[in-house]
Amino acid sequence: MNIRKPALLAALALSAAPAAMADCAKVRMAEPGWSDLALTTAITQTLLESLGYETETGILGVPVIYQSMRRGDLDVFMGYWDPSMRPYYDAYRDSGDIETVHQNLAGAKYTWAVPAYVYEAGVHSFADVAAHAGEFGERLYGIEPGSNQNMLDIVAQDAFGLGGWRVVESSEQGMLAQLRRSIRKKDWILFLAWAPHPMNTAYDIRYLEGGDAFYGPDFGGATVSTQVRRGYLEECPNVGRLLTRLTFDVGMESEGMAHILEEGDSAGEAARKVLAAHAGRLEGWLDGVETIDGAPGLAAVKDALGRGTRELRIAFANIDGSGIAALAGRLAALPFALASHGASG
Repeated sequence: MNIRKPALLAALALSAAPAAMADCAKVRMAEPGWSDLALTTAITQTLLESLGYETETGILGVPVIYQSMRRGDLDVFMGYWDPSMRPYYDAYRDSGDIETVHQNLAGAKYTWAVPAYVYEAGVHSFADVAAHAGEFGERLYGIEPGSNQNMLDIVAQDAFGLGGWRVVESSEQGMLAQLRRSIRKKDWILFLAWAPHPMNTAYDIRYLEGGDAFYGPDFGGATVSTQVRRGYLEECPNVGRLLTRLTFDVGMESEGMAHILEEGDSAGEAARKVLAAHAGRLEGWLDGVETIDGAPGLAAVKDALGRGTRELRIAFANIDGSGIAALAGRLAALPFALASHGASG
């Protein structure tokens, strides 16, 4: 069962008492509301639930995710962006409270960007921004509070002459809405951008150079890693085997994020579509992984995902025309069932 509680974790963050050690039968996760991490967390949930585990997840700012993991209230975080999250993670790494156990994505990037028409007007680097304070309205558009520390540090330190500028914090969706409005009106905007993300193909944007001291080299070139609370892999080795095998790529994640952002799918629906389209990944991900009852994991996952598709097909065959449109979008996992059938002979 997937329990998604945006408030789960806010409440946990306020709890002063250390949590009891989690039962391995329930895997507790969180993500900061970013569509890439919503997707990879949902893929992880779908696989775990197919193996017989219960999962619990919620949306939290990165600092609260780390506080909750330190207290033992959360087990897994799929989204450590390195180097951009180092300011949040350093203290927990040094104390050993949180362990980085697997790099699940390479080739990511995370830094500032502008529309192409702003770039063509001469804004190519962080050092060019302050000279155009009027055009930008002295605003820097970030995402959720708790995810913009590098941007806030630049303003606080008056780096690049940007002291006094306003960091506009809202959400990923809020930032994208502002980007759409600005591009439509040809207004100037400077915003936090990253890959993987459909924004890179939906809009004509350019990444700015010169932010290496805050976001790292190569336009904020980044990796994303899986992290767990201290000792979790030793306590729950079967879950650990899955976590240390789950590896994604930029194309796969961009595809899944488009399902969420452009088609309106939930993260779970997008995860099933990605698993259907990339069913060949399951064998590597589930190598040596068992169900919670000790049965072979690969067969169980294929059966669970295929069974879900068959149930949808039966329901589809027994409804009238008024319900077809609502159900049709959920049949995107059908290729998985077909692939599973073919693989089984």
